[in-house]
Amino acid sequence: MQPIEIIVIIACVVIVAGVIVKSIIDKKKGKTSCGCDCSKCSGCSSCKVRTNKEDTNKL
Repeated sequence: MQPIEIIVIIACVVIVAGVIVKSIIDKKKGKTSCGCDCSKCSGCSSCKVRTNKEDTNKL
């Protein structure tokens, strides 16, 4: 392997690790994964809180 290939691989690993760390930090802060303000989004199904009725129906 040439040095430029090693540098490119290291850069890719750093970028992927950064994205993973950022998503973990956002998850711990309670932010959504879609990156938007879901309180204004009527179509966002990933951010809606399930009710107890919906939870028991899926069991």
